[in-house]
Amino acid sequence: MDAPALRGNDYGPLQRPGDDWEPDLSVSVVIPAHGQQDKLDLTLASLAAQTYPAGLLEAVVVDDGSAPPLRLPEIRPESTRIVRPLPGGWASAHATNSGAAQSDGDVVLRLDADMLVFDDHVASQLRWHHTADYLAVLGHKRFVDYRAGDLDPAAAHEAVLAGKAAELFDFERSEPQWIEKIIDATGGLRQADHRAFRVLVGASFSVHRSLFEASGGMDADVLLGSDTVFGYRLHQAGAVFVPDDRSSAWHLGPRQIAERGELAKAYRRPRIANRVPELDPKRPRAARCWETPLADVVIDARRADSDLESCVDEILAGAVPDVRVTLLGDWPEPHEGRHGMLDDPRLEARLLLESFRGEPRVRFAADFAPDPKVPYVIRFPAGARPGTVTVASLVAYANGHRLGLLEVAAAEGAVRLERAAAAARAAHLGVGIDAVWGSARVAGRHVEAFGASGSGAGDPRGGHRGLRGKALGLLRRVLDR
Repeated sequence: MDAPALRGNDYGPLQRPGDDWEPDLSVSVVIPAHGQQDKLDLTLASLAAQTYPAGLLEAVVVDDGSAPPLRLPEIRPESTRIVRPLPGGWASAHATNSGAAQSDGDVVLRLDADMLVFDDHVASQLRWHHTADYLAVLGHKRFVDYRAGDLDPAAAHEAVLAGKAAELFDFERSEPQWIEKIIDATGGLRQADHRAFRVLVGASFSVHRSLFEASGGMDADVLLGSDTVFGYRLHQAGAVFVPDDRSSAWHLGPRQIAERGELAKAYRRPRIANRVPELDPKRPRAARCWETPLADVVIDARRADSDLESCVDEILAGAVPDVRVTLLGDWPEPHEGRHGMLDDPRLEARLLLESFRGEPRVRFAADFAPDPKVPYVIRFPAGARPGTVTVASLVAYANGHRLGLLEVAAAEGAVRLERAAAAARAAHLGVGIDAVWGSARVAGRHVEAFGASGSGAGDPRGGHRGLRGKALGLLRRVLDR
C-alpha cells in the first residue's frame, strides 16, 4: 500500500473513501468471549447485517473457557467459527492474540462479545484502512442497560439490516465513553500529543495485520487493562490513532470498570505503570526502577577521555531515575589466572565494570540495538557532562514541541534524542523522522536549558532535590497539557 506520511497524529491529509468505493481488504473480526451466550448471539446477529462485503469478512469467536461451551447461533455472518485459545494463557489479551493467529484477514478488528454494532460498523472502520496501513481505528459506542432476553436476535438483525440499529435503545439514557472528552478536546485526536494511544479501548478497534504483528500483539500477561498497554505498543510501532464516530455500536450493559471501579483501577495501575512510561503519575513521583524505562541513554565509552563514572552517576541521580544507561566499548573478559593487577593495560575498563557491577540500570555492550518498548533513545557524545535535569529537559522539550528528533549542539558534540515511535513510522514509510514527527537542532545560549556541559556538577545528593523538583515541574506541565 502506498501510504502517505502523516505527521504526529494528524490524519487530516487522508482522503477517506466515499460511497462509491470498492473495498478489497479482507477483515477478521476477532471476538474474545467467556460465557454470556445471549449477548454473543446479538453481536453475531448484528455482524450478519453488515454492509461490508460478506466475502471479505470472517468472524472468529475465541471461547475463553466458557462452561458450557459457546455455540454458533443460527443468525451469524456467512464465515463464522469458534476456536479455542492457544495453549499457555487465558483472559482477553491472550484470546485476542489467539484469534488473530487463527485468522487470515488483511485487517484485524477486535470486538467485544457484548456489542450490538450498527450496519456500517465494519465498513466505516475499513474505509480508513484502505488509505494507510499504519492506522489504529477506534469504533464508537454507547453504554446501555441490558438484561438477558431484552432483545431477540432475529429482531435485532432485522433492525440492523434496515439501518435502524439506533432505534433499538434510547440514546438519551445511554452513557458515552470516557475517551470522548479527550477526543473532543484534541480535535478528534488530530492535535493529540504523544499520548494519543491512551484512548484505545478494547470494545472495538481495528489495525492492519502487519501493524498488529509489528507491535508484538497484546500483552497476555496483563489480565485487566491490556487495551491500554496494546495502545502503547501500537504507538511505539508508529501507529496513528483515528477515532471513527461513524462506526457506532451499543454496548450491552455497563462498563466493566464501573461495577468495581476503584479496585479495578488499583489492579491496573502498577501493571500499566511498569509497561507504559509517561502515562501513570507514579512515574515522576517515585524514584525507582520500572520494567520499561523512560529512556535508553547511550554513551560511546571508547571515545571518552574524561571521568565517565561521574557522568553516569549524574544521569542515574537525575530528575528521571527510570533510565537505562548503555556504555559502548570493547569490554575485557574476566582474568582466569594470576596477573599483575596494577599493570593491566585494561585496568581503567575493569575499574568501570566493577564500579557498576551492582547497578541494574547500567549495561556494558559492544553495540546498541533500540528496545521497541522504550520511548526515547538519548545519545551523549564522549566527554559530555550531563546535569541532573538534562534527561528530563530533553524529553520535556521534545514533547512540548512535538519532535521525533532533537539535537543539542554542546561543546563536546551533539546530544541526540530520538523518539522510538517516530523512528518506527519513518522506517515503515521509508522517509526521514522530520517527515512524520518533526526535528529540531538547538544551539547557542539555549543549550544551557538542557543542563549540559557540567551544569549538574557537584554532590548529587546536595542541591539535587531543587533541580529535580524544577525538572519534574517542567515535565508535569508538558505531560499534562
